[in-house]
Amino acid sequence: MYHSFTSTGGSARCLLTIAILVGGMGVFSSGSAQSDPPEKRSARVVDDFEASPPGQFPNDWVYVSSDKEILSYDEVRDPGEKMVVRKEAGNHFLRVETKDAALRYTKRNGVELDWNLKTHPRLTWRWRAHHLPKGASERGKNDTGGAVYVTFGTDWLGRPKSIKYTYSSSLPVGTVVDFGNLYVIVIGSAREPNIDQWKTVTRNVVQDYRQVFGDRPPKRPTSITIWSDSDTTNDEARVDFDDIALLKARS
Repeated sequence: MYHSFTSTGGSARCLLTIAILVGGMGVFSSGSAQSDPPEKRSARVVDDFEASPPGQFPNDWVYVSSDKEILSYDEVRDPGEKMVVRKEAGNHFLRVETKDAALRYTKRNGVELDWNLKTHPRLTWRWRAHHLPKGASERGKNDTGGAVYVTFGTDWLGRPKSIKYTYSSSLPVGTVVDFGNLYVIVIGSAREPNIDQWKTVTRNVVQDYRQVFGDRPPKRPTSITIWSDSDTTNDEARVDFDDIALLKARS
């Protein structure tokens, strides 16, 4: 079954409202094209992980170093991090795990994905949290068990501008934390029930950018990044991701 959600307004410093619902499995990998709703047929799949073998690192995700060097999973991973495709009830999904470590892997716009905010302003994915770093907070010990970054290029000083959508260990859903050119929006929280069940979220990235940065985003973001870290709390994180896709605006 296909689910869709939207975000609503609010100021950059206030809580943002989000619709979250427990999702089914494989929302982009089942059903026929004729029976799919129009929103699903027009979606651009970033990754549903069906093309990646279970037990392996997912296809077409890369590590981008601070000096823009592209490195492989084997070149950068350490024993405390793991990002592999898993299979459950016939569905492939991504599992991200960190133990006193941090990881981030990216799809670059114009290379591993093609994203124009004018045609597809919304970003959707499913996730579930098995374990989040104890004692972490986006306002304090800034570990995040799972997050999706959208980066929009840089400001006039060359600093990257990003929105980080997080699954928080402690802060309530809707919290916004300002780190200058990085805005953190909590859209999943350990305070919510059933965190170990699949939840589907959708963000209108254009609206979110306007709310936090106060102006229009560039029409083509730089990248999408999957993130996990538990190195500040010296704890562990284990979060699953699936069905990452770009959606058109609601008609």
